[in-house]
Amino acid sequence: MAPRGARRDRVQIQRVSPTVDCGRYAATAVVGDDVAVGADIFREGHEALAAVVRYRGPVGGWLETPMELDSNDRWYGTVPVDRVGQWRFGVIAWTDHFASWLDGLRKKHGAGQTDLSLELEEGALLLERRPQPNKRVAVALAETAGFLRSDADVSAKVAAAGAPELLMLLAHHPERLDAATSRPELPLWVDRERARFSAWYEMFPRSEGATWPSEASGRRPRSGTFADAAKRLPAIAAMGFDVLYLPPIHPIGTTNRKGSGGPRDLHPGPHDPGVPWAIGSAAGGHDAVHPDLGTLEDFDAFVAAAGDNGLEVALDFAIQCSPDHPWVSEHPEWFRHRADGTIAYAENPPKKYEDIYPIDFDTDDREGLWSELRRVLDFWLARGIRIFRVDNPHTKALPFWEWLIAEVRAEHPETIFLAEAFTRPKMMQTLAKLGFNQSYTYFAWRNSKRELTDYLTELAHGEMADYFQPNFWPNTPDILTEYLQHGGPPAFRIRLVLAALLSPSYGIYSGYELSENTPLEPGSEEYWESEKYRYRPRDWDAPGSLAPYIARINQIRAEHRALHGLRNIWFHHVGNEALLCFSKVAKHRTDPILVIANLDPDQPQEATTWLDLWQLGLEHAGPFEAHDLLTDTTFIWHGPQNYVRLDPHVEPAHVLRLRAL
Repeated sequence: MAPRGARRDRVQIQRVSPTVDCGRYAATAVVGDDVAVGADIFREGHEALAAVVRYRGPVGGWLETPMELDSNDRWYGTVPVDRVGQWRFGVIAWTDHFASWLDGLRKKHGAGQTDLSLELEEGALLLERRPQPNKRVAVALAETAGFLRSDADVSAKVAAAGAPELLMLLAHHPERLDAATSRPELPLWVDRERARFSAWYEMFPRSEGATWPSEASGRRPRSGTFADAAKRLPAIAAMGFDVLYLPPIHPIGTTNRKGSGGPRDLHPGPHDPGVPWAIGSAAGGHDAVHPDLGTLEDFDAFVAAAGDNGLEVALDFAIQCSPDHPWVSEHPEWFRHRADGTIAYAENPPKKYEDIYPIDFDTDDREGLWSELRRVLDFWLARGIRIFRVDNPHTKALPFWEWLIAEVRAEHPETIFLAEAFTRPKMMQTLAKLGFNQSYTYFAWRNSKRELTDYLTELAHGEMADYFQPNFWPNTPDILTEYLQHGGPPAFRIRLVLAALLSPSYGIYSGYELSENTPLEPGSEEYWESEKYRYRPRDWDAPGSLAPYIARINQIRAEHRALHGLRNIWFHHVGNEALLCFSKVAKHRTDPILVIANLDPDQPQEATTWLDLWQLGLEHAGPFEAHDLLTDTTFIWHGPQNYVRLDPHVEPAHVLRLRAL
């Protein structure tokens, strides 16, 4: 008798995947995925095993799907997820006694043994003890058992024992005498597809239709309105974007307001509009809109107009306040006070944000603060908003995010949170584990072939791939990289191609299509005449706009499923460090897309590719067609080696659809 408390599992189940921190957090997927579940499954001896993935979705009971042995005791099965929400899964494995017996029988028969009567009797007994859920199964098993005991030829009996129809019947009605179950059940969060595949466009509504006259004119600046901004929606939709992100649209405080000259301008003019992230005034706080933009009803009309144009509006959720925010007087305990009793403004030395008070998450009134922030989100959720870009979430309490996102998901599981967290890797990863569906990344500063290859390999094929969804932004209102400052329009085209085709989610800040690249000063990533501090009306019909190019890139993304994922990225060799070559292939190695980009915005670059044809599904092909989706040009390529030359002032990239001839 086994000692009391000893485990009885003969079948071992180890290293179940996908799992995040041993099941502490949920792995992620999107609706329509076939989630690959893996496990190491083995037992002592040489007996055959069988296994299934056991899973359930947000509704309904438990389901199972079979697993198959891959290699080295690693088994895989797939979970087809078809609904947004919380899923759970585990693995069940057991000894397949009939398969073990059949393997031994075939080996003995193949070795020429003629007296297999005892072995055949053992097989018949195994069939007779098998579960018999209905008469059809009972009859089929009894007939085969009887045949094994008959006077038929031994070879015929061996064939009957391994008949595909019998094995399929046994697989549908398994005998799980020593079944082991993985523990614990593992969580899987399933999002709608936009959480993975999306194209974002960021705009300041106040700049659309605004005026910013010169001081000499004597006229006052005028803010654009939601109605003005709505006129821009068809053009944004025509470029192929599906998410329209608005920086804070709330009232802006006047105390310590920054002037239109930039972050160090502490002397605003009477008509300088202030920074949208300095939220709150006598006109209201986080649940109000700036009076210059219009009313809440005007906002609702803008959201409706965006929807009519195929755009989903994303709002900024910035947990901070102007000194004039109602919370400052109503809840001073929510803010950190300095030794002299004043409230501390935000700082990121040497930067100072005198117009912003950060929230103190160490407040004694944690319950009141958390409830109020939840109320703010509920307010906008009630107005139909389902996407939030969260400002600096890494500076807020992590338990708060875990609680808040779970609360929102319980009622609105389709909600998407984008983390604006340019911070340490482990913090960015933890925010994703806590429930942020997407995250900003370091893409803006990854320029070389090695940097891009290493970073994408980490995101697509490392542990982060189970839970972290990147969103690539080549620019933001805060980030005008040196590459864009000095590379001109070719640099903007190159970074667009890379952002949009490397990552399934990407975004640009308005003005990108006009190649705006003038910094505030040398060495700064701040824009000259930054839209954060002033209205920025633009001439969208100016010559040289990249809008048609952006539209073509987004059309290519929409038409080719291979570009909707990240894990399918593969880097191919090309003999020039200034050229990057990568592919993405859809399920079953269909619709291969090959991208070759010149990373040098100044000079033409050329080289010869060395393609991994097996990765492209072309290993057995002869000549194949490479059709450039950007230029509508077709090449006939032969084998892995092919010459390419890309001039950034003409076309910096090939986006090739490959097809065997």
